[in-house]
Amino acid sequence: MHLDRRGFLKFAGITGAAAALAACGGPSTGGGGPAAVPEVDYSGVQPAKEITWWTNNPGSSETVSRQIIDAYQRANPGTKVNLVTAGANYEEIAQRFQTAQAGGGSQLPDLVVLSDVWWFRYYMQRSIVPMDPLIAATGIDTADYRQQLIEDYRYGGKLWALPWARSTPIFYYNKAHWQKAGLPDRAPATWAEMAEWGPRLQAAGTGAQKAYQLPALADYAGWSFQNNLWGEGGAWSDEWDVTCDSPEAVRAVSALQNAVTSGWAGVAATDGTTDLGAGAVSATVGSTGSLVTVLDAARFDVGAGFLPAGPVAGPVCPTGGAGLGIPAGVPPERQLAAAAFAKFLTSPENTVLFSQATGYLPLRTSADTGPLLAETPLRKIAIDQLDRTRTQDRARAFFPGADQEIARTCANILNQRADVQGELTTLKGTLTRIFDTDVKPNI
Repeated sequence: MHLDRRGFLKFAGITGAAAALAACGGPSTGGGGPAAVPEVDYSGVQPAKEITWWTNNPGSSETVSRQIIDAYQRANPGTKVNLVTAGANYEEIAQRFQTAQAGGGSQLPDLVVLSDVWWFRYYMQRSIVPMDPLIAATGIDTADYRQQLIEDYRYGGKLWALPWARSTPIFYYNKAHWQKAGLPDRAPATWAEMAEWGPRLQAAGTGAQKAYQLPALADYAGWSFQNNLWGEGGAWSDEWDVTCDSPEAVRAVSALQNAVTSGWAGVAATDGTTDLGAGAVSATVGSTGSLVTVLDAARFDVGAGFLPAGPVAGPVCPTGGAGLGIPAGVPPERQLAAAAFAKFLTSPENTVLFSQATGYLPLRTSADTGPLLAETPLRKIAIDQLDRTRTQDRARAFFPGADQEIARTCANILNQRADVQGELTTLKGTLTRIFDTDVKPNI
């Protein structure tokens, strides 16, 4: 079979998404009754002198993480923090963490990175501790964290993680392509406006394959597509009720399908921001955590802006990224030491250092972001957009495996041109079964 370059890219997108989705499974809840982790009294507990931190080094952050660890050990002589790269992504960390739980405290880390779609699973498994008593014992000032980021981890009146590598999606674009198409130097205000600009960009002779690249479906499509659903007044769910087949959701996903069918939009095989940085597409939506990578790769002026809105007013940008959790199966002295290190890791100074190296959001309101913004003014887009953020739909963030089911559905719709209403109705049945089986018995 002969495949030209465009045909190959389309084929790679389909097969790559299928392979990635097949590898993205994770642990089931395996609970059996409402989750309840007894709170520990840390008064009189002496923190351990050595802890282990499991991370996947999001945003290629290993170097800056080790820099922070070195500073912590200098400030706390006699202490040691072992950094372990426990996986290449959040899913691999989750699988390793699941395996370690069977081995007990000796196999567990003391601090572990938990993504936005994994931490609630561990809440239901009773495998992480509530942070509140540790926050009190170590003097962590939760009021100084950006509330849009820390409140994502609150459930049942308790906090279950601290924010760390937090991000939102933003709109990236190639300024030279915008100029060639005669467009204003800004992100589109609405998706309707982008639908007008897309054909102009496609016809402008920019050399790009597509005017706009949808994010890779296996790479958390359910995350960024919340923006499209919310803009139409829809959502993957309303609290625990699955609403992904509502007329509003159907309109939103149909608009995405129409953009692809009309030819000005494509679907990334692996990473839309990589395609943008290579000059293969004129625009995409990607994580703020990709900002440094995009700027380093691009040989053109990169523009960025808020996510486009829809016809329905209200916040349309979801929060995302990862936080830090502490396992329930380790001794109190290790839990306390892990919380003390997490406090240092997310301090105002270190959150700026981490943001500077990666593009993730500075977590603390008291952090001096002046030098950060002077060095890379585009970071202000992500910080300012926090005022327009909204907590993610529970069906996407709280239902085990739901993100992969959403991605499969979107792959059928966008790559195979399947019927939107039929696919979303099927998805509703799948997500409802996940809730009834894996969530409802454990909350």
